[in-house]
Amino acid sequence: MAFDENRNLLWGDLHIHTSLSMDAWINGVRTTPDDAYTFTRGGTIPHAAGYPIRIARPLDFAAVTDHAEYLGVAGLSDIEHALEKRSLRERLLNDGPIGLTWAFIQTVKDVNRRHEIFNIPGHEVISRNAWKDTIDAAERHYDPGTFTTLVAYEWSSKPEKQTLHRNVVYRGSRAPELPYSALDSFDPEDLWDALDAQREQGIGVLAIPHNGNISNGKMYDTVTLSGEPFDAAYAAQRLRNEPVSEIFQVKGSSETHPQLSPGDGFADFELMFNQDDPENSRVAGSYARHALRTGLEFSHSEGFNPYKFGVIGSSDSHNSSSTPDEANHHGKLPMFDGTAAIRSNEAFLLPDRARPMRAWGSGGLAAVWATENTREAIFDALRRKETYATSGPRIQLRFFAGWEFADDIVSNPDRVAMAYAQGVPMGGVLRSRGSATSPQFLLWAQRDPDGANLDRLQVIKGWVDQQGRSHEKVFDVAAGQGRQRGDDGYFEPVGSTVDLAVPGFENSIGSTQLAVKWSDPEFEPAQEAFYYARAVEIPTPRYSTYDAVKLGIEPPQPSTLQERAVTSAVWYQPE
Repeated sequence: MAFDENRNLLWGDLHIHTSLSMDAWINGVRTTPDDAYTFTRGGTIPHAAGYPIRIARPLDFAAVTDHAEYLGVAGLSDIEHALEKRSLRERLLNDGPIGLTWAFIQTVKDVNRRHEIFNIPGHEVISRNAWKDTIDAAERHYDPGTFTTLVAYEWSSKPEKQTLHRNVVYRGSRAPELPYSALDSFDPEDLWDALDAQREQGIGVLAIPHNGNISNGKMYDTVTLSGEPFDAAYAAQRLRNEPVSEIFQVKGSSETHPQLSPGDGFADFELMFNQDDPENSRVAGSYARHALRTGLEFSHSEGFNPYKFGVIGSSDSHNSSSTPDEANHHGKLPMFDGTAAIRSNEAFLLPDRARPMRAWGSGGLAAVWATENTREAIFDALRRKETYATSGPRIQLRFFAGWEFADDIVSNPDRVAMAYAQGVPMGGVLRSRGSATSPQFLLWAQRDPDGANLDRLQVIKGWVDQQGRSHEKVFDVAAGQGRQRGDDGYFEPVGSTVDLAVPGFENSIGSTQLAVKWSDPEFEPAQEAFYYARAVEIPTPRYSTYDAVKLGIEPPQPSTLQERAVTSAVWYQPE
């Protein structure tokens, strides 16, 4: 892939686990970082359930992000797990529901006892060697211009069972001899201190928060983990270390929630709200859009914004693989969701409350606009937030903001170069020019060539009023097939062509591409605001529907979904 100053669109997954992660090993995974890069480049590897897996289309970049805590220790410990001597494949072939249910329960117990059973003498030496193996695998598979590997790991903090995990990603091959882990500290500020110290040594590094949707409001809170109020130094350190957040993965969507965005008709998407434990499922502080709004409120009242971040998607697969293809899904953790029968509970005798994976999705992808396919270019794109997230499809999406785009820019063949020259891309800041006239926004979307047509293009706006209260609104800005707007200003539903019996769909509705130049009809020049774009597909079958057809059972609800792409925001900054 050649250098392009107008950017190449690269597809990747920055959240992949292998057998070096203790929970993957306990679940029967035996594949390695080398296998992960073989898979993401288009090769075939074995799944722990005993069948071969292969990605439908190779990725452009990937990162193995094994848990830093007890990295590699499980494979060298003498602890016997339910899948140690008898593989998952053997159990699936020979054990009935009672035996498999017992194995599942023992697997969950071992994962929950990880600090007890893996805190063995010398575990740091084992982890240091496993970390070197991880870096060496990334070096072997790095092919600049064709396929990029990024050295990375996961810092897996979970104070009081609230998920505050981050994936730590390096710009090059330089990294400490041992990752900074949650065994060192579960406080994100301590992680940032460690990364700041590495940066002072000339090591390029950043952290990517994930799974905010199950953090009980702590991922994007209004106070520090220790309960202290934010200050400008905290905001600057957070922005310096965490330029992007992961909003789509197997454990669902962290874009927004219907309770936070009641006016958003597309907010009810791949949610993992814990209905069985509502006291530990606070939505405020758990979702990215609400965090962006919170950032505006801090900017208004305190003069700093701790939540000026972009977005990506990834998978969180623990099978040395990437999982977001609905029709080719093979799960996150083998014993939890490794086959259609396991995912549908046909293999177990478990009540729903014991199966958190019933709410899991298929995963997501990271889309990066980078000058070339190299570590440095991809890392720099993450740093400047010129990125977007998809729930799996490879929807091509551009988003720019500016003051005076040419009248013909939407149809001009040089529109991308013109947009860079006349505006700022996703992730950028658009500063006031002292006019009451709204800025202009350019959106171009093209469907995944192997996927579904597009339903519509939307712009999501957040702003803060004079009293410091934040608000949001979703604008429908383009739709295909001459569909009309209703009295509420939104386009009428696109309909559905899904046949649940096949399952399948037809691209006889929607549009292959959509492009528009849009101005905010409610623009107030004195109000600080953010804008981001969302492209929504027509309905398609969910992976659980594909599973149901294989098993000859009724598809669970929801049986369909409208997959999407969500860009990093552009922030409007008043004078």
